[in-house]
Amino acid sequence: MTKSKTSDRESADARARVRRDERALRRGLTLGQAFEEFLRHPSPWMIGTTLVGALIARIVVGDWQPTDLLVPAVMLAFFPVFEWIVHVTVLHWRPRRLGPVALDSELARKHREHHVDPRDIPLIFIPARTLAVLVVVLIALAAFAFPRAGLGPTFLITITLLGLGYEWTHYLIHTDYKPKRSLYRAVWRNHRHHHYKNEHYWFTVTSSGTADRLFGTYPDPATTETSPTARSLHST
Repeated sequence: MTKSKTSDRESADARARVRRDERALRRGLTLGQAFEEFLRHPSPWMIGTTLVGALIARIVVGDWQPTDLLVPAVMLAFFPVFEWIVHVTVLHWRPRRLGPVALDSELARKHREHHVDPRDIPLIFIPARTLAVLVVVLIALAAFAFPRAGLGPTFLITITLLGLGYEWTHYLIHTDYKPKRSLYRAVWRNHRHHHYKNEHYWFTVTSSGTADRLFGTYPDPATTETSPTARSLHST
């Protein structure tokens, strides 16, 4: 066996051991232990750093007006729809080719891997490379897309708070933390149906029965067929 093959095998064995250890740690998981694990991954820190920068910018800019409340109110109301659209059109994108060019984003590729193994912790989070690009785009939007200087940082604060909420909720659903409140239990059940019952329904993550009801993807699980491709998207 060559040195390269030996090194590859050792790396694969190491990754397998890490995953076994992670799964063992998640048995009987408390909320505090879940949060400690959450903070070991890059996306919460990337989003959190952007949030802190946005808060500082908002304080420096000033120009506080009552209409500032419109931005977070509209974004919060629209977020379930935005979440549904991204999940359906971006994350569940079916790979295509345009001549020699493959049309398949990192988000879509990683999401297919996430469906294969929903308990693989790193795959739960937004990929760091894609997130870095998104942060730059959001900062550019905050700087140039609003008619008043104060609205840009307000937009950035709101979108980063929503992003942190999304990452935390999605992560927690895929851990062994057991839901104790009815509101979270509904969200937990909704997303688990998507992964383990049928990938064609239940696309919202941070809410249950909101945008899914609007777009007709919130069926009764008891009468919904179990999909053979929930773990292997686009395999048929």
